Parts: sequence; structure tokens; C-alpha cells
Amino acid sequence: MANLENALQQLRAERRESQLHVQKLDQAISVIESLNGSGSSHPTSQPKRIISAASRRKMALAQKARWARAGKGSHPAKEATGSTHGKGHTMSASARRKIAVAQRARWAKIERGTRRLLSAS
Repeated sequence: MANLENALQQLRAERRESQLHVQKLDQAISVIESLNGSGSSHPTSQPKRIISAASRRKMALAQKARWARAGKGSHPAKEATGSTHGKGHTMSASARRKIAVAQRARWAKIERGTRRLLSAS
């Protein structure tokens, strides 16, 4: 039993020394951080704030209510035009065809250019 008590005392002494060593290292780090300008106002060994699930739920509901109040008057009502982007424009079929033809012509021009490059080399 004496051996166990002796071992326990040694372990406790080593723990105290280790804790002192860690404290000295923390002090040295904080001094260097303050010289560097990136010092923190609280020790980094502190645990993070623990919030219960019920409190998180209450916070989420409160934030949703704030967003609802903030967004209440900022968005104009959408008109019932069938448009998904909310601007009230609808492109005609002929306009869509013209755009498609022009885009095909642009791609054909690019493709002709790459063919020329490939055949020249």
C-alpha cells in the first residue's frame, strides 16, 4: 500500500508541475500575442458557452420573427403574370427563336475558328 501512496503522491506532484508549466506557457503566449497585436481578451482554455436545445429553439424562433418583421414592408407584392422572376416580363416565342438562332450562329463562328486552328497545326 505504501508503494501506491508513493506513486499517487508522485503523480500529483507531476500534475502540479505540469499545470504550472502550462500556465507559464499561456502567459508567454499572451505576451507574444499582445506584442503582435492579435491578443485575445479571454483565455483560450475556457469552455465554449453551452446552450440548451430549448434555448436554441427560442433563439431561432426569435430570429425568424425579426426577419419576418424586417422583410414585411421591403418586398413589393408580385403581380400575377405567370412570371417566375417577378419583373412581369414574358418573352414571346418569336423573340426566343431569334435569340436561339443568334446564339447558334455565335457558337458556329467559334467552332469554325477552332477548326481552323486545328487544321493549321
